[in-house]
Amino acid sequence: MARRTQADRSESTTGEIVDAAITLFGRDGYPAVSIDGIARAAGVTKGAVYHHFDGKTALLRAAFLHQEQRRALLLREAAAGSPDALAAVRAGCAAFLHSCLDPAVRQILLLDGPAVLGWQEVREIEAEHSVALLRRGLGAAVDEGRLRPGDLGIRTHLLLGALCEAGMLLARHADPTAALAAVTREVDALLDAFATPTGA
Repeated sequence: MARRTQADRSESTTGEIVDAAITLFGRDGYPAVSIDGIARAAGVTKGAVYHHFDGKTALLRAAFLHQEQRRALLLREAAAGSPDALAAVRAGCAAFLHSCLDPAVRQILLLDGPAVLGWQEVREIEAEHSVALLRRGLGAAVDEGRLRPGDLGIRTHLLLGALCEAGMLLARHADPTAALAAVTREVDALLDAFATPTGA
């Protein structure tokens, strides 16, 4: 078996720290989590955490990026095999909403990320992942004639805003799983407002 290099060990330690941060931020929320707690959960020293990250905000940034990349992957997987571009957008939106049932997603992506990192940084991260997928999907649906032409940037952010608010609604609902179907139907209705007769 090949020996692990220092770079391999460093990458593994970084991953363990980020995983611990995601678990604690997702369960307890950013204000209640300490570097000491993350170090204990990751099985490393506090010094090791600071070797890889500048502080708690940097850890939240890494956790946010990880969760956003994971969400984008879920959207791509959900859209794969759809019969047309609009169906792919609908499937991606449904996957986005379903991901909001995960407490860590809600806490890190919807609550702590924007509050701690700021909307500008959050949007810059999202622009490379889930927002890019939504924009490409909407553009493809326009190209196929299933959505009416319009300002793609505005439309993408309107849809993202609706999805994030829907995620917050699910987070506050007494029975999020039961509410998911109704919320998904309403997001579909928003897409119907942009649809051509072919796409509706």
